[in-house]
Amino acid sequence: MEGISIAKLLVIAALIVLLFGTNKLRSLGGDLGAAIKGFKKAMNDDQPTKPTTSGEETAPAGEIRHHKE
Repeated sequence: MEGISIAKLLVIAALIVLLFGTNKLRSLGGDLGAAIKGFKKAMNDDQPTKPTTSGEETAPAGEIRHHKE
């Protein structure tokens, strides 16, 4: 077998354009791009974020001293 050449790929692309039309292919490409963008956004949203806390909780604790009576 010789494989797929550039000429064969061009013929296949021309047949696809003739079958579906340019408008249909353009909308299909837009839908695919939107799906990929949504997938990437969802993947970034799943990453853990730092919890937001008040200033009191983030300040270091002072020394604890025990007094003997």
